[in-house]
Amino acid sequence: MPQTRKIVVIMTDTQRTDMLGCYGNAGMITPQLDRLAGQGIRFDRAYTCQPVCGPARAGLFTGTYPHSNGSWANSMALGDNVKTVGQRLRDHGLHCAYIGKWHLDGGDYFGLGRCPDGWDPAYWYDMRRYLEEMSPEDRKRSRSHTMCHDPATTAGFTFGHRCSDRAIDFLEKRHGEDFLLVVSYDEPHGPFVCPKKYYDMYKDYAFPKSRNVYDRLKGKPAHQRAWAGAALDADLDALRITRPEYFGCNTFVDDEIGRVVDAIDRHAPDALVVYTSDHGDLLHSHGMNGKGPAMYDEITRVPFIVRWPGVAPAGTSSAQLVSHIDVVPTIMAAAGLPVPKLLEGRSLLGTFADPGAATNTEVFIEFGRYEIDHDGFGGFQPVRCVRDKRYKLVINLLTTDELYDMEKDPGEMKNLIRSGTHESIRNALHDTLLEWMNRTRDPFRGYYWERRPWRTDARPATWDYTGMTRQRENAEYEPRQLDYGTGLEITEAVRRK
Repeated sequence: MPQTRKIVVIMTDTQRTDMLGCYGNAGMITPQLDRLAGQGIRFDRAYTCQPVCGPARAGLFTGTYPHSNGSWANSMALGDNVKTVGQRLRDHGLHCAYIGKWHLDGGDYFGLGRCPDGWDPAYWYDMRRYLEEMSPEDRKRSRSHTMCHDPATTAGFTFGHRCSDRAIDFLEKRHGEDFLLVVSYDEPHGPFVCPKKYYDMYKDYAFPKSRNVYDRLKGKPAHQRAWAGAALDADLDALRITRPEYFGCNTFVDDEIGRVVDAIDRHAPDALVVYTSDHGDLLHSHGMNGKGPAMYDEITRVPFIVRWPGVAPAGTSSAQLVSHIDVVPTIMAAAGLPVPKLLEGRSLLGTFADPGAATNTEVFIEFGRYEIDHDGFGGFQPVRCVRDKRYKLVINLLTTDELYDMEKDPGEMKNLIRSGTHESIRNALHDTLLEWMNRTRDPFRGYYWERRPWRTDARPATWDYTGMTRQRENAEYEPRQLDYGTGLEITEAVRRK
């Protein structure tokens, strides 16, 4: 397999796939990301682990699912024994720098301003650090939704531009070393701070309305109808999706990414470059906005582009299923390091070299809660989802489950969960999902995920359920765990209770 010791990960926040020109929306002005796609592989079926900022990053940067690493909602820190890719690579001699939004320290939206272990403190720059550079007046200005209308707003005022400056400095000074550089932009997430010229680009632009904007959620989960609210009775023919501040910030961050890619070209042209976003935004699809406890592609399918000269064929696309859970094992394999048993994804190096080669037969997505100090997002909404090449099964533990034929119904309009024609397909996917919950030690697992109203062959409810225990195998960092019954080191991590 190909290897490199120079790796750059670039990510944005709340950028859905059709907000990039290279994914087919000519109305979106994203020449820098389009250029990157033309130099590598554009993945068309890439998925987040959870469509919320913090948990998405938790999966992306630890290689373990949010339910495994403890950060299954915003403002919930990673577990003390969870290691990030920065720690793992630092311990193998790579210089690791993280610049930008972190959201994994248990603090609020801005973070705590403290550099986590494994990452270079000289380059650490979360949003708390950004705010601490400002006067109280400028802090308030930076959170105003009117900044993109203000001619006085300069690129240099923004978080994104300052992140780019630091990334460029790192590449200029450290390109001769083995390194992992992460550049994590907050844009185009609100409050949409960008120079006015970007806002002006979209003043008269209406985002295309997909068919599922007209979804009235018949036969869909009750929590989605509560989320949509009055929008279910709106005049959808009259609806125009106009968000010049959002789309302007989208083009602004594209320009910032271009600055970093230019620096990569100057200083580390052979580096492996991975670009993605944490999740999307519904933008009125299915009557809803924002992100949260739904598994629709508008928020779970993410842009994912890989450039690796001499390895990833330029100007190609891939329909293979990939997940953020695969990023850490991929980075470790690319750096020539063994992939730890603890990681819950797979290396994508084979698919990078051959975009038609499958790494995954399915991907998994979850949801727990939006944020512990936000009560306006539905509260606790446990959801687990599996997506294979054709179908998507969603188990909404507290409401109605969903099944979609993504080939015939890519807009996810018709819920097939009660379709007799699809019973065997549905049940096989359900078994796959239950097995994944067991394999990954999902702390929320139990008989209630199996005993759904439509699963007539479900086993009776039992207190022990599967009767298995699964110890963590963090072999690089933890001593072998002990068997509860004997006090001796375990020999098999997965075993009967």
